Amino acid sequence: MTSTPGDISTYPADAATTAGTRRRSLLRAAFGGTAALTTGLVAGAPSAAARTGAGAPGKRPATPAAALRALAHGNERWRALHQSHPHEARADRVAAVAGQHPFAVVLGCIDSRVPPELIFDQGLGDLMTVRSAGEVLDEAVLGSIAYGVLELGIPLVMVLGHQSCGAVGAAVHADETGEELPAHIAYVAEQIRPAIDRGQSGPARVDATITAQVRLVATRLAAEPDLAARVETGALAVVGARYELASQLVHRVA
Repeated sequence: MTSTPGDISTYPADAATTAGTRRRSLLRAAFGGTAALTTGLVAGAPSAAARTGAGAPGKRPATPAAALRALAHGNERWRALHQSHPHEARADRVAAVAGQHPFAVVLGCIDSRVPPELIFDQGLGDLMTVRSAGEVLDEAVLGSIAYGVLELGIPLVMVLGHQSCGAVGAAVHADETGEELPAHIAYVAEQIRPAIDRGQSGPARVDATITAQVRLVATRLAAEPDLAARVETGALAVVGARYELASQLVHRVA
């Protein structure tokens, strides 16, 4: 599921606008600041940006397509066991003190087998990762993603589901059996429930729901007004994808 960003209206520099600017400056400081083959994701030869990752603002992928290519080529390296482990050197760590320039937000599951920096072969400062069981959205998750897009200018948001998701499995099981889950886990299951694919049964239902949950979350994110504005202009893309544990492949969810 792909989308693109749009214009953000400009308002007169009245007191409210000035206060908003101050708040954004404080947010930037609090979050680290802003210094000045195919894998089934995209096709095409790797660009320089795809090879080098974020690094500095002039080197990071600056468009949704370039960011997607960087993730695709990183996943290819991961699958081939040819990881480059970028941006881990002493110089990269020193440069990171001055600010951050991530090129993608990845909203993924908390599953320990699906760490975004590893499966996309990215390094320090390349990705802003947000993780919740089953990619469930709440205000903290939405605020974290919005910060990356609106304050850091990140051009790509990827919702990343994965094969054999335990959160989705629990949600499907509770829905089928009526079994009562512990309070906080029940909240996660309730958020996943609208995505349950009732046209399938057994393991196929869980697998289909994993994909449906990715689609649902990506659709909700792309419809968020501040993000939708950027999606409309092409400055931002919101995409859904799945990671297959068996093959280590990340592929787009249409």
